[in-house]
Amino acid sequence: MDISSYKGYISEETMMGPNSVRILAELLERHPLQASAHDRILDLGCGTGLTSLVLAKETGAQIYANDLWVSGEDNGRRFAQWGVNGQVIPFRQDAKELHFEKEQFHALVSIDAYHYFAGYRGFFQEKLLPFLRDGAEVLIGVPGLKDAYRGRAGELLSGWLGGDACMLKSPAQWRELTGSHDRMKSVEIWEMDCFNEAWSDWLATENKFAAGDRQHFETVIKPYTCFVGMYIKL
Repeated sequence: MDISSYKGYISEETMMGPNSVRILAELLERHPLQASAHDRILDLGCGTGLTSLVLAKETGAQIYANDLWVSGEDNGRRFAQWGVNGQVIPFRQDAKELHFEKEQFHALVSIDAYHYFAGYRGFFQEKLLPFLRDGAEVLIGVPGLKDAYRGRAGELLSGWLGGDACMLKSPAQWRELTGSHDRMKSVEIWEMDCFNEAWSDWLATENKFAAGDRQHFETVIKPYTCFVGMYIKL
């Protein structure tokens, strides 16, 4: 995947945090998705649809772009402007209460969103697994806490994130929360390599939230946090 080909789509208007395209690119490099035009991929927590665009271009599959915070109408207009209207279909559903057909997705991808709704054991098996067909692949990238500081999120991050600090978990904690199931053939969880580049892209914008993050980057974000990559094969 050539990330430079998406440079024209990445801006302070479409970014909602560290560059989601870079996070997705690392996941796809490590675990390429093999899909056809007949396959369906669920992009869960797609934000403004950047990752949905990339998935559409890189796989050729039909993308279900779901986000709770960004309206389907807004994303639909962007998809039309980007020339992927019809291939990328916008939805606005709560990740905890999805209403899709059972076992219809060839893959599930979630970038910088999974930690908002999946931070308890059994979530994947109860809320997501029913919608994935046998052989499906799951790619997840989330901000996390380095394993060395496991269990200290509130103490270390509260000045930056307040009460939301508890959402950031270490790779080892995510491994425990992900759990197991008869349909889950393999699970891989690791600290990702794209941390510096993804954060640099975000902090270089004039977005008001990026300005707040800049105040904490050197003292809190950089020393204690990471991106956690997750791969599940059914």
